[in-house]
Amino acid sequence: MAIKIIIFLLIFIGSLLLFGFNVRKLISYLKIGKPENRSGNLTQRLRNVMNVAFGQTKLLREPVAGIMHFLIFWGFVVLLLAILESIGEGLYPGFDFSFLGGVYLYLTALQDLFGLLVIGSVLFALFRRYIIRPKRLEVTGHAQFDATFILGVILLIMVSMFGQNAAQFAKCHCTIYMGRFVSIQLAGLFSGLSIEQQSTYYEIFWWLHVLFVLGLMNYLPYSKHLHILSSIPNVYLAKLENRGSIRSLNLGDETATKFGSSDVEDLTWKQLLDGYTCTECGRCTASCPANITGKPLSPKKIIVDIRHRLLEKAPYILNSQMPIANGELSTDNLLNKHLIDNYITEDELWACTTCMACVQECPVQIEHIDSIVDMRRYLVLNESRFPKEMQVVFQNLERNFTPWAFSHSTRADWAEGLNIPLMANKREVDVLFWVGCAGSYDERYKKVTKAFSKLMQIAGIDFAILGTEEKCNGDPARRAGNEYLAQMLINDNVATIAKYKFKKIVTTCPHCFNIMKNEYPQFGGKYEVVHHTDFIMGLINTGKLKLSKEKRTKITYHDSCYLGRYNEIYDAPRQAIKAIPGVQKVEMKRSGDKGFCCGAGGARMFMEETIGKRVNHERTEEALTLNPDVIGTACPFCMTMMTDGVKDKEASEKVQVKDIAELVLEGIEM
Repeated sequence: MAIKIIIFLLIFIGSLLLFGFNVRKLISYLKIGKPENRSGNLTQRLRNVMNVAFGQTKLLREPVAGIMHFLIFWGFVVLLLAILESIGEGLYPGFDFSFLGGVYLYLTALQDLFGLLVIGSVLFALFRRYIIRPKRLEVTGHAQFDATFILGVILLIMVSMFGQNAAQFAKCHCTIYMGRFVSIQLAGLFSGLSIEQQSTYYEIFWWLHVLFVLGLMNYLPYSKHLHILSSIPNVYLAKLENRGSIRSLNLGDETATKFGSSDVEDLTWKQLLDGYTCTECGRCTASCPANITGKPLSPKKIIVDIRHRLLEKAPYILNSQMPIANGELSTDNLLNKHLIDNYITEDELWACTTCMACVQECPVQIEHIDSIVDMRRYLVLNESRFPKEMQVVFQNLERNFTPWAFSHSTRADWAEGLNIPLMANKREVDVLFWVGCAGSYDERYKKVTKAFSKLMQIAGIDFAILGTEEKCNGDPARRAGNEYLAQMLINDNVATIAKYKFKKIVTTCPHCFNIMKNEYPQFGGKYEVVHHTDFIMGLINTGKLKLSKEKRTKITYHDSCYLGRYNEIYDAPRQAIKAIPGVQKVEMKRSGDKGFCCGAGGARMFMEETIGKRVNHERTEEALTLNPDVIGTACPFCMTMMTDGVKDKEASEKVQVKDIAELVLEGIEM
């Protein structure tokens, strides 16, 4: 027994030292990233860990795979005590946790139950990976081996646990084992053997169990299953502010040699931790509208590429004594490569619609879009590499303060004859109506602007517009990586708004709504910002708008990404539709927080789609399968994309695309 203890201690201590060394090395690699504050609000962070990490809420969004993973995760949590007990029992005969009293019987029964569930889940996972073969799990080479190896080791850990317990029960028939209902049934396999043979089998299974557990622990730092170690910290450190908000760049930093990220050392340590945490489950890519429609973007690949590049480059940066210039060691060929171009292409980065579907579906709170936008920033600000269409957009934003080539002097022309006051004349109002560029210039969306203005007039709202004082909110430039231009527009708008008094800002554009609500505070612009769908529902609920005109129409509502996933506004537009008498509301399969992008976000509104299927065609086809009379929208970009989609599908005579404001106005007796 003494020899056994010595051998075990040598293996155990060696395993812990090796594991500690590898984990310490991985943590040290994060130091090459830029600083970022992810502290504060302990209560909320712990709540996120309980819900997302332990409650597995993100995983359970896909029930079959979610339940499988849930059982494996909680199986290991429950079996942790069983592992500790089995080690103690093997080293000191008679050791157990029976001192827990009556609880012990239920604990051992629970351990056997979860052991059985884990085995079933692992077998199903292997069946799913090799027989069912969902598209998002289609991998080859090392990635396939890695997943299979991990599942195999987990299976062997469970089998060796049952083998050890069964052999022990066959040998001693201990009453404390009575809760282990699976092990007792398996004990019959050893019942005809001598005590010596039973002891031999016990020792074999005990050593296998210990070695498999320690082996798995030390394999994790080299595996995609590193997420077992990093997922809980990553969830704890996730954004607490609006997840769609983008951090600002300090453009006045005279020491900066570049803006944005061309390589891993330009990313923050949290973005590098995201790389460690990726489980390669493919949920992000499976939900990505760009990927679904044949574009080269795979959010999973972006994050995995960050991890691979970090593991390749960090050791050289940390261990080399050579000076670092412009973020690279030019004397080392390896470090002449970059994350952009050598790992991630421009086409991948520009295909992103920033719809947030990847972030929504990620079970470990990875923030893909932040990294994508940071790399766009590098391309735009340092190398002037961007789609040719964006050159015109940037010029228009600089000269006309709108993405289009309309004269700034005509920004308020839509309001002529409508008795809509200007803030310059009133100075103080209850509501500042932020019209936005589309609402001011786009012929189709000007009808929405007028409809919403009419609703406010009917409800007796004290409101005004900025008119020609208003400029583009900066969102298209910011999502396209032109942070310099975005900050110029944002600061101009903040300075203009500061001249007036109001209670809240209301806008019909989710992009205006999101950036003013969640990103303007970075520049001193802190306001109460309300989207017009929420505002309209408030007017309906308070009786200021009365809908009595029946409308026999079938309507399906298309969720705006910037309204829904960015700001969790799903109910107000639907409630407004339901408030219209006679309306039949039908839902698309991909709706709510699983809604499918129109294809216009992330400045894609202003870029041509030259690869794969058009995103708006994919979404329009889904809507048309419901045979609606109207596709409802709550965003100018969505309206444009859905209208174009309906036209391209030659359905314009049967299906209309209308904003919530227009639909509500039609439901009011005039």
